Amino acid sequence: MRKSTLFLTVAFASAASLSVAQDAIDMDGLPAVFPERPYSPYADRAFPEDVFFGDTHVHTGLSGDAGGGGTTLLPRDAYRFARGEQITSNTGQPVKLRTPFDFFMITDHSDGMGAITDMIAGTPNVMADPDGKMFHEAFKAGGQDAQTAAQELVRQFSQGELSEALNYQPGNPAYKRVWDDIMQAAEEFNDPGRFTTFIAYEWTSLVRGNNLHRNVIFRDGPERAGQIVPYTTTPPIGSPDPKDLWKWLEAYEANTGGDVTAIPHNGNLSNGMMFALQDDFADGEAFDAQYVEQRNTWERLYEATQIKGDGEAHPLLSPDDEFADFETWDWGNLDISEAKTPEMLPGEYVRSGLQRGLQLETDLGTNPFKFGLVGAGDAHTGLSTPDNDNFFGKFTAYEPNEHRANHLSKRNEELGVEYSSWSYITSGLTAVWATQNSRGAIFDAMERREVYATTGTRIRLRFFGGWEFDAADANRRDLALVGYTKGVPMGADLHPGKGAPSFLVFALRDPQGANLDRVQIVKGWLDADGTPREKVYDVAWSDERLPGADGTLPAVGNTVDLSLPAWTNTIGASELGTVWQDPDFDPALKAFYYARVIEIPTPRWTAYDAVKFNLDLPNDVPMIVQERAYSSPIWYAPDM
Repeated sequence: MRKSTLFLTVAFASAASLSVAQDAIDMDGLPAVFPERPYSPYADRAFPEDVFFGDTHVHTGLSGDAGGGGTTLLPRDAYRFARGEQITSNTGQPVKLRTPFDFFMITDHSDGMGAITDMIAGTPNVMADPDGKMFHEAFKAGGQDAQTAAQELVRQFSQGELSEALNYQPGNPAYKRVWDDIMQAAEEFNDPGRFTTFIAYEWTSLVRGNNLHRNVIFRDGPERAGQIVPYTTTPPIGSPDPKDLWKWLEAYEANTGGDVTAIPHNGNLSNGMMFALQDDFADGEAFDAQYVEQRNTWERLYEATQIKGDGEAHPLLSPDDEFADFETWDWGNLDISEAKTPEMLPGEYVRSGLQRGLQLETDLGTNPFKFGLVGAGDAHTGLSTPDNDNFFGKFTAYEPNEHRANHLSKRNEELGVEYSSWSYITSGLTAVWATQNSRGAIFDAMERREVYATTGTRIRLRFFGGWEFDAADANRRDLALVGYTKGVPMGADLHPGKGAPSFLVFALRDPQGANLDRVQIVKGWLDADGTPREKVYDVAWSDERLPGADGTLPAVGNTVDLSLPAWTNTIGASELGTVWQDPDFDPALKAFYYARVIEIPTPRWTAYDAVKFNLDLPNDVPMIVQERAYSSPIWYAPDM
């Protein structure tokens, strides 16, 4: 079922393919004599040498919670913005990206597709429904009335209370019309080599408000994707159970010859369901072989960071990791209807999810949580803005204005839980190592997990694992050639070898961004009795700092001036790289490794707002951030 493109073969041309017949004649009539390899070291390479940055998760006014909240930008507007054009935002502000995206995916919700535009327009079928009429009048009034109505629309949908008349499903003429236009817009703006678009949608499963969302991404154009309509979460046509989504994905490929994948996100709002150890849709029964195999097949990536919080690690799960508490959203699900408990946390975060995957693989033979890492936006404005000095928010109400940083978004008096709009963070980015900027090349790289996540910065990151790397390799000009020749890239399996594995890692700062503080390698494994373990190693750092007696590396310092706000690159390094060998390696134990790159401190978007709007923000509002990148893991198992 999975294509052979899942596995990257580094092909170096053979002597036969590079030689010529003895009677070949050159332009001077002399015999042409070629070496076994071409003079040009870049000829006949088959491995990816370019990294492309994009967003795999963006909503426009076609999503109910976006359009209902005042978003008027539609897919074509979002594409124009993403490829670098200046446009006017939903609140009438001029907006443009610092750096255009290389690729872009609009993921409007599959459920209710087309309904929000009919609610706003007040079509006869909407006005005949009491709730539909209420929503129409509130959206027409705008302002706080529209915001309250949008929140109520989301609440009704998440609790299964939205009336059938308003929850458009496949078969509804408006549904098909909107889906066809979404595909057509993607085709209009797809410009391989310059700006690549993908047909996509979000499958928005909410179980008692718990977030089990997946973005469904097609490799295909409308000639295949147009043969179907999106799968929804509403029975009887759809289902909120991921197992049913996987069946739909399998049927799509079997019936169309196409290629599709699903990317889960926001496990931090799933109340432990995202990386559960049991099937919560089957009364908590143990997973079976079919479940782990299907999830391994269809969910090869996970969205590790986005506007609704960073999901790499949690300080309670990783108390020895000084960087674990980064933009943590530490409360219950989207509706805050359940209190967060410590027992839920291992089922919510990347690192513990990867550990649980090793546990399930030991029991069932397949790792269901063997995912690469991507970053994304989840902006509901049509505007994906990854830079802190250019942040246009999650919803239209949180586009730049003097009130947004202090606005109380949610409160639950009974549970004592609240969060303010300053908790939102800038859009993350997905970085893909691919042979070219096209749907096929980018999708194939995603399927083989040769991707990494950033929190919005454009750090360039390479990460290889092998058994023969030496210290000199970190200084090689042609790092990729060394990496692919001696090892495997991020997202791959490292087969057993001699001694302890070594890892080649190299990071280059965002050309317009901050210097680098350090590079770390995060290791997770199961000890001899199956207990999950983890350790974070500082492997490369700037400014000639020396670890203390306890092995802790001193902080890099801070050049941020909040009065401007600004920072200087007088600390940190523009590039960091090394070869690191695991000093604690046990060849009998399963493990995973991934690289984490940390920037020096820079101003957070709240700091820019404070200066722009002359605000005196509360002390608990963070004003400084250390942006970062997370590579996809490399997995080791003794029986690979």
